[in-house]
Amino acid sequence: MIKPLVINNVRIIDPSRNLDEVGSIIVGEDGRIAAAGASARNQGTPNGAEVRDASGLVATPGLVDARVFTGEPGAEHRETIASASRSAAAGGVTSFIMMPDTDPVIDDIALVEFVKKTARDQAVVNVHPAAALTKGLAGTEMTEMGLLQEAGAVAFTNGRKGLSDTQVLRRAMTYSREFDAVISLEAREKYLGANGVMNEGLLASWLGLSGIPREAEIIPLERDLRVAGLTKARYHAAQISVPESAEAIRVARGRGANVTCAVSINNLALNENDIGEYRTFFKLAPPLRSEDDRMAMVEALAKGDIDIIVSSHDPQDVDTKRLPFADAEDGAVGLETMLAAALRLHHNGQVPLIRLIDAMSTRPARIFKLDAGTLKPGARADITLIDLDEPWLVAKDTLLSRSKNTPFEDARFSGRAVATYVSGRLVHAL
Repeated sequence: MIKPLVINNVRIIDPSRNLDEVGSIIVGEDGRIAAAGASARNQGTPNGAEVRDASGLVATPGLVDARVFTGEPGAEHRETIASASRSAAAGGVTSFIMMPDTDPVIDDIALVEFVKKTARDQAVVNVHPAAALTKGLAGTEMTEMGLLQEAGAVAFTNGRKGLSDTQVLRRAMTYSREFDAVISLEAREKYLGANGVMNEGLLASWLGLSGIPREAEIIPLERDLRVAGLTKARYHAAQISVPESAEAIRVARGRGANVTCAVSINNLALNENDIGEYRTFFKLAPPLRSEDDRMAMVEALAKGDIDIIVSSHDPQDVDTKRLPFADAEDGAVGLETMLAAALRLHHNGQVPLIRLIDAMSTRPARIFKLDAGTLKPGARADITLIDLDEPWLVAKDTLLSRSKNTPFEDARFSGRAVATYVSGRLVHAL
């Protein structure tokens, strides 16, 4: 039991109810929402409740990040489940899905249970493990999806790797249908652009770097979508970065395929020009594309062709990033900056605020069947309080992640999470 909580005079944005109004949020002793909305102002204050005046702030369902890498187990110096959870709370994220790319790979029941127990004991937010689709992420032999889902896995993925064997993919999708499980895959062609390190184009030529063509994403994605339609499986494209991919998703839906997709905040906020003079913090997967591609992805998000935004939080240390650009590892931390970077799209009028919150909370919770993403009565009281106009500067030394490889170093943002509640408990406050 917790102390009841009342948040007054707050603008409530709850995409699950298409709600945008000023009102109150009442959280009961059980850590669940008792009421949220304009009408809640008339319901009184529970005895002993903590009362907070949130005038000028926005309350949303806690954010849900569906693509987070940690170092634990195996590379705790990069990130632990506990440190990732603190980073998440600082960014307004109350639930995240942890990728299975660890050492050992999360491909059996014991490791799923390890993640859940570690999160329960050490994390300040909700951590949901995704299990490997194939043993060892090798792409050849399926894991025991039914048993892994029963143990708590919320999705099945090959992590950073694509899945080249189409027959294995078909078997996995057919099998997953029996459990209504989500197959989430990176669209990455094994050979085309395999040696590429950035977006293929004029800039790559100027920099003398090998390129990754857009077709290296489009071709495997279209294959995945066809197999998803064939098997009637639930398929989620883990990250897309070019408008042709968004169009392929839209067409597949028109054929009746049960498919969803995500875009990394990096591909919404940055483009290939940010690489500048070989800045390895901008070496990402998928690569940063052209400005025209970035703008097209923003438009696809606003229209709903792209379902969700992910941080693609991927901690890397000095040894893997302070190298020549072509030799550096892909990846950037993003849990603490996803919300602020997304709010740029709200401030410049490109994406409505309620659509942004839907993409970072309600819809990922719905896709992966999580107890999150809503402020309706009875829901778990995972709440993010946002000051839309709070100015701040990203200083890498203040990041709570164990790794500091942010592409937004020294970026100036307007808007951030000023308080994060998980089951009614305050887990982060400025």
